[in-house]
Amino acid sequence: MSRLSIKNIIGKNTEVSTLVSSLVESLHARVFIEDEKGKLLQGEMIQDAEQEVAVMLDHEVCGWVKGDAHSGIIASLLTLLLRKEAEKKKLGSEVLNRYQEINLMYNFSDKLAQTIDAPDIARITLSEAGHVIKSDNGVVLLWDEDSRELKVAANTGEVFFNPEKVKSEITVLLSIVLSGQSEIISDVTALSSAGIILPHIKSIIYSALKVKHRVMGAIILASNDPVQYTAGDLKLLTTLALQSSAAIESALLYQKNIREAREKEEAMRRIYDVAGKFVPFEFIRSLGHELITDVKLGDQVEKIVTVLFSDIRDYTTLSEQMTPEETFGFVSLFNNRMGPIIRRHHGFVNQYLGDSIMAIFPVNASHALAAAIEMQQEVAGFNRARQQRNQPPIQIGVGMHTGPLIMGITGDADRMDACTISDTVNTASRLESLTKHYKAGILLSEACLREIADPGTFHLRNLGLVQLKGKHESIPIHECFNSNSPEEIARKVATLPDFIEGVEHFLNRSFRQAGLAFKKVLDKNPADRTADFFLHTSQQAADNMNTDKKAGVVEMQEK
Repeated sequence: MSRLSIKNIIGKNTEVSTLVSSLVESLHARVFIEDEKGKLLQGEMIQDAEQEVAVMLDHEVCGWVKGDAHSGIIASLLTLLLRKEAEKKKLGSEVLNRYQEINLMYNFSDKLAQTIDAPDIARITLSEAGHVIKSDNGVVLLWDEDSRELKVAANTGEVFFNPEKVKSEITVLLSIVLSGQSEIISDVTALSSAGIILPHIKSIIYSALKVKHRVMGAIILASNDPVQYTAGDLKLLTTLALQSSAAIESALLYQKNIREAREKEEAMRRIYDVAGKFVPFEFIRSLGHELITDVKLGDQVEKIVTVLFSDIRDYTTLSEQMTPEETFGFVSLFNNRMGPIIRRHHGFVNQYLGDSIMAIFPVNASHALAAAIEMQQEVAGFNRARQQRNQPPIQIGVGMHTGPLIMGITGDADRMDACTISDTVNTASRLESLTKHYKAGILLSEACLREIADPGTFHLRNLGLVQLKGKHESIPIHECFNSNSPEEIARKVATLPDFIEGVEHFLNRSFRQAGLAFKKVLDKNPADRTADFFLHTSQQAADNMNTDKKAGVVEMQEK
């Protein structure tokens, strides 16, 4: 507030000027009035003035009344009027300040309501504080409980403190930031000497950021000039600090909740991903669920599917030549090649059984057969890599059957497991075992063949009837030789008429004619091991005719 002078209340044609003139006339006084600098304001100057009475306000001279003995009365009146004017001006200034504060808080609250980001709130607070409190730089510091460090949430102007020095003198800064106080520091010598603030800083004002008696940090304003901050400045900064503290606390809590929710979501996603590697999602979806957490004991569904079994030939002999660690590494490497092929052809691995794989194809038997072909081709590439390491090649057999299958969740309340129950599984497993006897790479049942939309796209040979171990009924089976080398495929295609003739004779129990047909096949293709199997079987059957046997059915005495 600017300083008052008599000139503020005495002027031309003012009520005070008229009042003073009337008083002078009624007292027949000989006086004149001057301002504090000696400039005549009212009356005529008297050279031989008896008295000179000062008009005082707050111990400061605001003017003079000079003249006769009545000068003191006039001076007292002017002093009273000057005080009233000062009070009036002070009241007006306070009203204006209150209005400005209310307007500032309203605008401040409106801006805070538009964001839920802690750094944004800190920047808004500094911006509003800088509009009403003189400063060149500002910073909002927040205490991080996790890292036990002070962190800059926002700053304006240049950084006025030395970050490295702050770390070494952290206790000094903490005494300011976490004191919970609001203060004006006019003498910054101690902070400057400690190297915490830069030398050009001359004044600091700060206020604590507090929520429910918990100190979160502080807002600090600094000036390059020696500013005489007032109690009003401190009050205003404290008001801003208190209001922004609640907003920052809410923002931090919101961000923490969002972060925790994302972390939980990510953890659940990882759990689902891991669980899906133990229980395929296709299995879960077949039960009518999207999430493994929705699965419950007793869930089951029956579907027509194609079950595929693969097995590494002579695995026991192979594993005897390796350490347990080498065996595990070998199986892991092999399965890592086979699994993606099965998934690529719309199937899923139901179980890895050591050297065996059980896969389910829920859509189409063609998918299973295409997967089996690619699996055999992948083994060929696998063997080339093994041969480069001077390791023996491996062979696999693949068998598949299409039929009803129950997929469900069994076990007890504390230990559940995904399981499949069906004779379809047993049949597919038996067919895989038959590949060793028939010397074939891929065998499929007639039921599986019937579900293949376009069997003409595959190279297939009918292998007649087989009675599986433990079964009363025989089933037709077929060989797929698409996975053979191009040369082998060409030879098998060329000898297919003789092979078909041999199988027909075999089914009709014309074993000697069957033998002759298979002999023709072998003459043209000595590497056809399946034809060789039928030749020897036909010769044995011809030598040991047993009328009790079913016509042309190969009986399997083992699984």
